[in-house]
Amino acid sequence: MTLMEEARSGMTPIIKEVALAEGLDPEFVRRGVAEGRIVIPHNPQHSPLACGIGEGLSVKVNVNLGSSRDHHCLEDEIEKVRVALRYGAHSVMDLSTGGDIDSFRRAIIAESPVMVGTVPIYQTGLSAARRSAVVDMDEDDIFNGIETHARDGVDFMTIHCGITKETVDWLKRSDRITGVVSRGGAFLTAWILHNDKENPLYAQFDYLLEMAKEYEFTISLGDGFRPGCLEDATDAAQLSELMVLGKLVKRCRAAGVQSMVEGPGHVPLHMVESNVAVQKSLCQGAPFYVLGPLVTDIAPGYDHIVGAIGGALAARAGADFLCYLTPAEHLSLPTVEDVKEGVIASLIAAHAADVSRGRGTERDRRMAEARAALDWNTMYSLALDGEKARLYRSRGNTKEEEGCSMCGDVCAIRILQDYLKE
Repeated sequence: MTLMEEARSGMTPIIKEVALAEGLDPEFVRRGVAEGRIVIPHNPQHSPLACGIGEGLSVKVNVNLGSSRDHHCLEDEIEKVRVALRYGAHSVMDLSTGGDIDSFRRAIIAESPVMVGTVPIYQTGLSAARRSAVVDMDEDDIFNGIETHARDGVDFMTIHCGITKETVDWLKRSDRITGVVSRGGAFLTAWILHNDKENPLYAQFDYLLEMAKEYEFTISLGDGFRPGCLEDATDAAQLSELMVLGKLVKRCRAAGVQSMVEGPGHVPLHMVESNVAVQKSLCQGAPFYVLGPLVTDIAPGYDHIVGAIGGALAARAGADFLCYLTPAEHLSLPTVEDVKEGVIASLIAAHAADVSRGRGTERDRRMAEARAALDWNTMYSLALDGEKARLYRSRGNTKEEEGCSMCGDVCAIRILQDYLKE
C-alpha cells in the first residue's frame, strides 16, 4: 500500500514522526495525508527524514541545484547540498542538465538526508536533443526516464501533465510576452506542436499513477505555463493548465497517490493571494508549491529578495512549499554562496508566514529576550545565519556586554537598563 492508502487505514510511524516534528496531533496529520491535503514525499529507496507539506503544517523550503552545460562539477553541487542543509532547507531538487546526469543525481540522493526532487523530462529531452531534437522524444523515453529516477530513490518529481493539446491552443491564442519559461513546459509544448499528438504524460496518466504507486514517489504536478513576467500573470494559459491539474489531483487521490501542485512564477503583489485562493479551490486543497513568486521583474541580482517578498505573502495566503530563488536567478548557475543567500531569504519568508499563523513564535520571543539582555551569544545561536551576525558585530570592536557600534554609548537598551536599576 502507498502511504496515502495506509493513512486511510490507520496510523503509521512516518505520520507520527511528522506530527511530532510539527507539534501536532497525529490524527490531524493522518487525516490530511488520507485526504490529500498533506503529502509526505518518501521514496523507500531513499527513506529521507519524514517531512510533511500541506495544510496546517509549517511552511517548507526547497533548494534547486544541479549542473549545467557550462559548469558540471560534482564537488560543487555536493557542497551546495551541504550548505542548503546547514541553513535549514527541507528538500533539494537536482535539476542537472550537464555532465553525467545519472551520477549527479545518485550522488545528491546519497548525500541528502532530506527529501530529493527531480524533473525527469530535462534529462529525457536532452538525450533526444543529442540524438536529433527534443521533439523526437518518444513515449517510452519519457516514461523510462521517470522510472529511472524512481528506482534511484527520488522522493518527488515535477511532471508536466497539464500541458495538453487544448492548453497549448490557449497558449497560442495568448498575447504573452515571455511565452513558456518552464524548461520542461517548453519541451512538451514543442513536442505537441511538432508531432500533433497529445502529451503522453496526460494521455497515459493512469500508467504514471501505476508507476508512482509501485515506487512510492509523490507527483508534483508541474506548472509548465507559469508566467515568466508580471504582464503574463494569471492569464488564460496559466489558468487553463491549472484547471487540468485540478482534475488530475482527483485522479491521484482516487489511485492513492500523493500529489502536490506547482504554481507561479512572476505575479504582481496584488495578485498573489488570489492566485493561491484559485489554486486551493480548483485543486481541492492540494499542497501548493510556488517558485517565489517574484513580485517585480526589474531586480536581477536581487531576485532572492523579490521571491522572499512574494513567498511570504503566498505562504500567508495558504501556499505550503516555497522554492527558493538565488541572486543568480535569470543570470547564471548559482554558486555555493548564492545558494546560502537564497535559502536564507526563503526561510525568512517561510518563518514570517508561520509567525502570522501563530507558529514558531517562541524563537522570536527568545531573540527579543536575548536582545533586551544584550546576550549576544544567544542572539547568534537563534539567528538564521549566526556567523554573519557575529561578523557584522565584530566590525565595531565592542565588548561582549556592550551594545553595537551603531549606537555606542547611547545604546537605548543599555541606558534604560541603567536607569531601571536606579
